Amino acid sequence: MVYTPFVRILWFMVNHLLVTLVDSVLGKGKSTSRGNYAYHCSFCKHHKPKLEINFTENKKGHNPWHCWVCNTRGKTIPSLLKKLEAYDKIEEAKKLIPQGSFVEEFTVQTNLSLPKEYIPFIDKPTSLMSRHSLVYLKNRGVTIEDMIKYHMGYCEEGEYKNMIIIPSYDSNGNLNYFTARSFEKQPYRKYKNPPVSRDIIPFEMFINWNSPLVLCEGPFDAIAIKRNAIPLLGKNIQTNLMKKIVSSKVKKIYIALDSDAMKSAIVFCEKFMNEGKEVHLLEMDDKDPSELGFNGFTELIQKSTPLTLSGLLSKKLFL
Repeated sequence: MVYTPFVRILWFMVNHLLVTLVDSVLGKGKSTSRGNYAYHCSFCKHHKPKLEINFTENKKGHNPWHCWVCNTRGKTIPSLLKKLEAYDKIEEAKKLIPQGSFVEEFTVQTNLSLPKEYIPFIDKPTSLMSRHSLVYLKNRGVTIEDMIKYHMGYCEEGEYKNMIIIPSYDSNGNLNYFTARSFEKQPYRKYKNPPVSRDIIPFEMFINWNSPLVLCEGPFDAIAIKRNAIPLLGKNIQTNLMKKIVSSKVKKIYIALDSDAMKSAIVFCEKFMNEGKEVHLLEMDDKDPSELGFNGFTELIQKSTPLTLSGLLSKKLFL
């Protein structure tokens, strides 16, 4: 990989004592692809662990936390404990939060390349690990044609060992991101992101800015949709992508996000409608496009109708 010269930035270590303390209140948390921890939310009682906590202090010395469903949020662990009425834990938490900041140097990668251990499927690898990875992709509905189109591959060794690699290229064919997803049955970590900004336009090389556009969450969703689809690499639209969509000739936009991202989706809908775009907010019924498959998702699009201002208001009221 190619790196820029060293840049000094603040980087705080995960406070595992603080994690243990929060675990004692909320139950065992799950590590996320962003390096945070996810818990079942005590405020909205969602059945999935959607309360995400950053145990790595940011530059302001905060540990932000946020529920992706009910949007309850805060900046510090003590504020979370107070809201949970775990008053006996607050002072203990304050003692575990360092007064100073741990600072170290590390490199910021701005010129991205694929992992050196990356093996493209187009090379027809024959190892046992390659067969495991192909079985995983087949079970997710990914075809050989998909693998070739998206230049997919995998790693058998290194930092991304036993992970599928899905590259993303900009309009000039330059690598601007890649997604790494474990194909193990019970992985320690499902996803691992490269250390670069996600303020890009994923899969831009394949996008026709004169045709209807589909916005979905992940690359597997975009691959399953098999049409003009952009994965958001999460639930939010980054600045550069928003600017591109607004300024483009795209007239019709389909938004296909999970139900737990409905608040974010409605914000996007309103923004696009204000820009004169025709917006379709698809009812996913707790299924991803990759779970629906091409035919199921096509049927969903065919049944959808443009979102109206009254429909938008209704969705806002019933969130």
